[in-house]
Amino acid sequence: MTTDKVILAYSGGLDTSCILKWFLEKKFEVICYMANIGQDEDFEQARQKALKIGASKVVIEDVREEFVTKYVWTAIQAGLIYESRYLLGTSLARPCISVGLIKCAKENQARYISHGATGKGNDQVRFELSCYSLDPDVKIIAPWRLEEFTARFQGRQDLLKYASDNGIPVSVTPKAPWSMDANLMHISYESGILEDPSNEAPSDLFLMTKDPKLAPDNSVRIEVEFQHGLPVSVTVGDEIHRNPLDMFILLNKIGGQHGVGRIDITENRFIGLKSRGVYETPAGYILHIAHTDLEVFSLDKEVYRVKQSLQNRLSDYVYNGFWFSPEGQYVRKCIVLAEEQVTGVVKLEIYKGNVFVLGRSSPVSLYNADLVSMDKHADFSPSDATGFINIHAIRLKEYNHYQNKI
Repeated sequence: MTTDKVILAYSGGLDTSCILKWFLEKKFEVICYMANIGQDEDFEQARQKALKIGASKVVIEDVREEFVTKYVWTAIQAGLIYESRYLLGTSLARPCISVGLIKCAKENQARYISHGATGKGNDQVRFELSCYSLDPDVKIIAPWRLEEFTARFQGRQDLLKYASDNGIPVSVTPKAPWSMDANLMHISYESGILEDPSNEAPSDLFLMTKDPKLAPDNSVRIEVEFQHGLPVSVTVGDEIHRNPLDMFILLNKIGGQHGVGRIDITENRFIGLKSRGVYETPAGYILHIAHTDLEVFSLDKEVYRVKQSLQNRLSDYVYNGFWFSPEGQYVRKCIVLAEEQVTGVVKLEIYKGNVFVLGRSSPVSLYNADLVSMDKHADFSPSDATGFINIHAIRLKEYNHYQNKI
């Protein structure tokens, strides 16, 4: 009888290590998949840990370049921001990891994919919808939704006992009283003491960014160049950086040093719960500010309004796990069409948690200095504004007359 293979999205932490052992008890062959998406992780140590527990194989894939160029850049170009505040760092990582999981499953002729996402969160939806979109025949096992698993493991204490009983190494350092998810774009913090929305996030929580109050007293000036809405270069002083991964790492460093990109929010999860999250997204925030400024500068007013509505739709799609959906792909194509004219350079100053736009230029902007000048009429006839105002006033006057009759 052939043993069923399962590809486990493995982090090296307590949950997925215990899930690995649990699968072995169930007589599965387990192949662990780890995506290097920019998190601070000792991958070799995690590999040895998984092999010691009993994994038949550990696949570690560096997908940082792909993450930036295919997901983060797309999000910057589209202006994605969920509920006007969240730049979707975790949401963007999940489809990227899912591509690797499906690839690993096919290369190893595995029937099943598994993950350690909880039954109350968004990640279970993002992983599974992405995987089903990429391979409709894949089978997914979500232990934290199985009664057999949840009856045995109520939470962390049960997992710790199971790890101890089975010789699974556990970090001896005290666990922070919150959960954390990290990648190249951001770090998110939730759960634990953060579940009370009135609790202030502890000062030692943040890992990517300095407290803005402790940031350098000297600002830094940069220039970001875009072509068709995509970042193509970052200039700092006399240095020009053009490699996407290098650009993003540099902006993370600059933004982190100056305390840029911190938010503390409550948000609406897809499954209907409200949650509190603390995020730090330095490079993503800098690029979002720059891109938004250039976009308004370059695009026709009505095209920009339509693009904003599509941007909001796509933000929901990405947050909810529909990156590979027909509607997600369609809206991305529409936004790419709108972004054809978003080309130019934005000058920025970064200082103590703030990103200030200093100026912008574009060879294709619709900005007309002669038309808008207060010192010349150019092709604009001031008298035409009288008719413009009168036409718009008709509705307001009629409404006022109606109100006075009530």
